Amino acid sequence: MTSDSMDEWPTGRLLSTAARLVEHSWEDILRSQNMTHAGLICLHTIADRPASQRDIAKVSRVTDQTISRTIDRLERAGYVTRETDPLDERRKRVAITEPGRAIYRRLLTLEKEDAALTAAVGDVGPLREQLLLLVRSLGLPPRD
Repeated sequence: MTSDSMDEWPTGRLLSTAARLVEHSWEDILRSQNMTHAGLICLHTIADRPASQRDIAKVSRVTDQTISRTIDRLERAGYVTRETDPLDERRKRVAITEPGRAIYRRLLTLEKEDAALTAAVGDVGPLREQLLLLVRSLGLPPRD
């Protein structure tokens, strides 16, 4: 029988476990603000300028149908509006509203001030640098 001490876990297992725990913590923060991860990505995509639903889906790496449901929720919450694209009346452009911009800024602040992560590791700077190095060296999957 082998020991299941975390001290003996392979690095990949530690990274996977840490990623899941951080993700769960972040999901709790999002839920407390009545937001989803997909909704935050959508707001991020349109924070500087409106975009079409298709463009938002592409950036988010999801289908048009999936992003449509996310946009529906954001629109019901008053965080986005949909308007006809003046260049192509068949398309809708999604724009962030002032309440949407306010919740987006609040979530960015909460993300940067993640109390659970800071409590666990203290100065997250060195960890962040190592994670950036890892992600850059392994590469992100290409966008379609």
